[in-house]
Amino acid sequence: MANMLHHWINGQKVKAANGNLGQIFNPATGEVASQVPFASTKQVGDAIASAQAALPAWSATPPIQRARVMFRFKALLEENIDEIATLVSSEHGKILDDARGSTTRGLEVVEFACGIPHLLKGEFTEQVGTNVDSYSIRQPVGVCVGITPFNFPAMIPLWMFPLAVACGNTFVLKPSEKDPSCPLRLAELFKEAGGPDGVLNVINGDKLAVDALLTDPRVDAVSFVGSTPIAEYVYATAAANGKRVQALGGAKNHMVVMPDADFDQATDALMGAAYGSAGERCMAVSVAVAVGESALPLIKKLTPRVQSLKIGPYTDPDAEMGPVVSAQALERIKGLVDSGVSQGAELVVDGRETTLQGYEEGFFLGGCLFDKVTPEMDIYREEIFGPVLSVVRVPDYESALQLVCDNPYGNGAAIFTRDGDAARDFTKRSNIGMVGVNVPIPVPVAYHSFGGWKRSMFGSSNTHGMDGVRFYTRIKTVTARWPSGIRQGADFSIPTLK
Repeated sequence: MANMLHHWINGQKVKAANGNLGQIFNPATGEVASQVPFASTKQVGDAIASAQAALPAWSATPPIQRARVMFRFKALLEENIDEIATLVSSEHGKILDDARGSTTRGLEVVEFACGIPHLLKGEFTEQVGTNVDSYSIRQPVGVCVGITPFNFPAMIPLWMFPLAVACGNTFVLKPSEKDPSCPLRLAELFKEAGGPDGVLNVINGDKLAVDALLTDPRVDAVSFVGSTPIAEYVYATAAANGKRVQALGGAKNHMVVMPDADFDQATDALMGAAYGSAGERCMAVSVAVAVGESALPLIKKLTPRVQSLKIGPYTDPDAEMGPVVSAQALERIKGLVDSGVSQGAELVVDGRETTLQGYEEGFFLGGCLFDKVTPEMDIYREEIFGPVLSVVRVPDYESALQLVCDNPYGNGAAIFTRDGDAARDFTKRSNIGMVGVNVPIPVPVAYHSFGGWKRSMFGSSNTHGMDGVRFYTRIKTVTARWPSGIRQGADFSIPTLK
């Protein structure tokens, strides 16, 4: 019998309220491993009410005391990182090293949040006018919501709720229904670290739960990561209901390979960036832009590497790539590969028929490598979110830059070159939120912000870094004069300070 999961409301496990359940698969075997209850509208309301009730006391807690909870939470994450990685791998499918690495990137945001007393410091100006001072303070937004995707069940929740609660907010997390065990465990560890009941709640569910969170008047802010159509829906719906929103959408990340690049380095970079986590990363490189004469040496080096990818379940210590997350994802990716062939791209390496002995029902797909892809093809236009790399040939640097700039997505892009002028020009002129120079996946560290441009981002605030602090706080500016005993009478003109 499949394991039954739960919600986490007011510091307690809460069972299913109805028979609406989702299935959680082991991607390596294709078997149902657990069932997850989908929250009723009432249960979503209960989670919001719990967060609202906890808000006054938590927001009044001195920042240094909130930071101490973060320090203990950080220590618990480090102590339990192997357990967390196993929860991620068993439900998502990615290899353990990748799961540990992504958890560590989330842990970095917790480390950043430990500095919240400093990060919340305001500004003060004495004597802006005669006997008048002015100062600004940052105060919590209120009840915050996070809606997170399946591909990073540890990292992306850790990009959201630690900073939000460190700023004095309370939080309701709605993780992906495909792999919620890790987020539920994070909530337990937060309570163990001293987080008060109600400060962090976890609700499992589908669109019903999401819509309830987006429209409830008690919710003040919404953070989202997922596909562009849903990001746009979340942004429009939540904003229309008076909430501040950051909604990160899809991507089509390009890596420009110049003729002067180190091709061994570029090949290594493309292998990890295109096929790591089976391509199920919003920062995965799915397009290699081969400039001038770089296409032939690049394809020559990539082909044997893609053919020899070590594919297996997360329990195989030698595996370089695991399965994709679901049978539906597998069929969708295969369909896009089929379309690439039918539309005229050259399929250099075909991973569609990959099977593993003993794991025949798993959601495995081998690495696929396309050459001579053009911008009109579906495999170029759509976010594949699978282990498929498309090589697009262009004659020169300007054509490569134009290709990047014309793409409707603007999450990440990279250039591999030895030419400092080309690298500097690319970083300046590309309309992309995160740019790498000889770095294929330029995910910023926790004290810089993460976010894309164009249709990869809806809202003005990126995640983590000071952008995260600004998103999870409201600024208040105070202008103060203390009575001197001298009355000056009413002034009916707009105030000026002298």
